[in-house]
Amino acid sequence: MAMRIVWSSTRTKWVSLSGLLLLHLAAGQLQDGLLNNGDFETPPAGGFSNLGLGGRGDGPTAIPSWKTNGTVEAVESGQKQGGMILIVPQGRHAVRLGNDAEISQDMKVEKGSLYSITFSAARTCAQLESLNVSVPPASQTIDLQTLYSVQGWDSYAWAFQAQDDVVSLLFRNLGMEDDPTCGPILDDVAVKKLFTPDKPKDNAVLNGDFEEGPWMFRNESLGILLPTNLDEETSSLPGWIVESNRAVRYIDSYHFTVPQGKRAIELLSGKEGIISQMVETTPNKPYRLTFSLGHAGDSCKQPLAVMAFAGDQAQNIHYTPNANATFQTADLNFTAKADRTRVAFYSIYYNTRSDDMSSLCGPVVDDIRVALSGSNRINVIGRLGLGFGWFVFVLVLV
Repeated sequence: MAMRIVWSSTRTKWVSLSGLLLLHLAAGQLQDGLLNNGDFETPPAGGFSNLGLGGRGDGPTAIPSWKTNGTVEAVESGQKQGGMILIVPQGRHAVRLGNDAEISQDMKVEKGSLYSITFSAARTCAQLESLNVSVPPASQTIDLQTLYSVQGWDSYAWAFQAQDDVVSLLFRNLGMEDDPTCGPILDDVAVKKLFTPDKPKDNAVLNGDFEEGPWMFRNESLGILLPTNLDEETSSLPGWIVESNRAVRYIDSYHFTVPQGKRAIELLSGKEGIISQMVETTPNKPYRLTFSLGHAGDSCKQPLAVMAFAGDQAQNIHYTPNANATFQTADLNFTAKADRTRVAFYSIYYNTRSDDMSSLCGPVVDDIRVALSGSNRINVIGRLGLGFGWFVFVLVLV
């Protein structure tokens, strides 16, 4: 009995030590959510006045947890520059990147894994404003000329695959203006490790319910814009690409009406906002594309309609409002011509919200499925049912 007690105690110690070791290792890895001082609300030594609030955060550690290069300024909500009020997306503080300025932070990640960066950005006084986001060698320049929301700022997502255990996330203003302080405002930088969902047995579409996607703040009422991305291997929306000049909006059920689950896609800017996926099919087999089509509940002016594509088939589908439902189910039949078939959607109209006449909006798509056409299955089931009926009839006679 004593030996059992000693052995149990030893095992408990080993378990405790192993648990502490795992916690220690996990503590060093990047966690989903806001980056260290990702909202720029942590005051530097001496307070924000030390940065000048409209002055420059010179020096590599002027802004806590970040490294800066060039004219990087801390700005405050309501701050004026000339006759313009600077927009701070969330909270009281943000940073502005001047001519060729950059701000960066090192992150401990899992090599080979896919991550998505969420961030908010606003324009200031530059003529052609954009923001480059990179984790070398991956890089993308986000066009900030189009404002999707009347709020004056938008949130974006961008994905990368980690090439090492420690990577550097860098935001850079590529512009060169006469006024060196003109440039984009950056705020609310977050990260999320992405996972590729398992493909359902009865659905060829990967992540057709859009439940796996970029980090969304609980108080994020504008949704997340997914800009152009033609690489399905590094997409903030696993399985899908955005093959257009304009972004689509990733929305949640906390602030929008979503057909099912907690996430969906709102299509914006007509033909300029296209999502698509190549799904596995068997040549010459009949398939059916089904999806939910609805209204985001964001005062979007109607009519709302999508153009749905499946292989060589296309169909214009209008959303028909129903007092008892916020979405409807639509379908499109097609015959596969190859072992991979393109499925795509875009909004037919350029819609804006009726309450501000400016913010871009559009139809919502969700729960996208591609499966073998039910006609064959119905015939099989019918034959099975008929056989079963004869079997029961014979039993009764006996």
